[in-house]
Amino acid sequence: MAANETAPMQTMAKMIEAMAETPTAPRPLALHLAIQNLMFTSSLTALPSLKDGSLVWKDSLDPRARSLREKLKKVDADAFAEALNHEIGERVSAFAEGVNRFAAAARPAPMPALPEIWSEGTTRLLHAEARGRPVILIPSLVNRAHILDLDPDHSLVRYLADAGHDTYLVDWDAPGPAEMRFTIDHYVDRLERIRDHVIGTSGETPVIAGYCMGGNLALALAHRAPEKIKAMALLATPWDFHAMPSSATAMLTAMLPGMKQLIATVGNLPVDVIQAMFSSRDPGNVIRKFRRFAAMKPEGKEARSFVLLEDWLNDGVPLAAAVAIECLEDWYVKNTPMKGTWTSGGTPLDPGELTVPALVVIPDHDTIVPPASAAPLAELLPDVTLIKAAVGHIGMVAGSRARTTLYAPLREWIAALQ
Repeated sequence: MAANETAPMQTMAKMIEAMAETPTAPRPLALHLAIQNLMFTSSLTALPSLKDGSLVWKDSLDPRARSLREKLKKVDADAFAEALNHEIGERVSAFAEGVNRFAAAARPAPMPALPEIWSEGTTRLLHAEARGRPVILIPSLVNRAHILDLDPDHSLVRYLADAGHDTYLVDWDAPGPAEMRFTIDHYVDRLERIRDHVIGTSGETPVIAGYCMGGNLALALAHRAPEKIKAMALLATPWDFHAMPSSATAMLTAMLPGMKQLIATVGNLPVDVIQAMFSSRDPGNVIRKFRRFAAMKPEGKEARSFVLLEDWLNDGVPLAAAVAIECLEDWYVKNTPMKGTWTSGGTPLDPGELTVPALVVIPDHDTIVPPASAAPLAELLPDVTLIKAAVGHIGMVAGSRARTTLYAPLREWIAALQ
């Protein structure tokens, strides 16, 4: 390898060494470094073949390959290689700077703690008290609950309470010894006890609102006793798990035996494995994000929001073994919810039987739960209001437009319930 070709690799090596002890970094950092290394080394390796025409792509990439070869004939090979190495070095350095700035960024004081009014195992029920109808917010099991109570400008919990709705937040926390033996049904059992506690203290049936996987839990809760639920909101909730790219389903199917062995050995699905699976949807996304962060004003609002959200993303929790297998095998591989064979409390869960008023919110730019995965719920539920929001999965609840795309419409829908 020529001297000018080694510069990006030397930069990357220094970055790896400098970040080896970084406590706060995009997880799993080693995966993102490997992806970046693969992207850039493949660019360098492919350059000679692109120029001499020996590298041929099939199908739709053929015209692009031919066009690139024609353009490369007109440039000096050494000058182009030097420019390519320079660009790679710039991008590697920008990613390293973004990660290091993120690690060193000042963190704001945490939000004032919401009162804890109920607990069981590692699960807590937090309360933002108001005089109106009770609302229970149910987050996913794989991320921390505070995405719904992130900061003063991004707190669905406090927004609803300020609007007069008596708001409760389920905080699952990481599974403890008891929860490590849980199935999804066990978590729904716990939600039943939370619902009954809220009914007992408020005297009213609650509205339940589930975010992402929390929406599936909310559906199961409503399915068990619809008479104890006033209404149900499903926020970016997946239902047709084969609406994902078929290649992703095929890959997961092939990986499943090994994943089961890992889960059996470790006792859970580890956080870094979960993060890696999410990253596989767009392997370059984290690299691009942290390069953008490197260019932000360190004290600016955009940088502050980035740090808050990335801290939340990197502070995930493992999934209990049985829950992980049910999600991976039954949902993603077998697509049991869409096929009508997913059971809760021993009976199949059919959204068409749930006559409680429902709100389905689908983010148009969601890459975690593609719109096509969430859309069937809006078609299957008998009494449904559909809202489509021009935001992403996380932006819907914690982005700059969260108040207008989700908070206000949800507040208005709850207020209009009879």
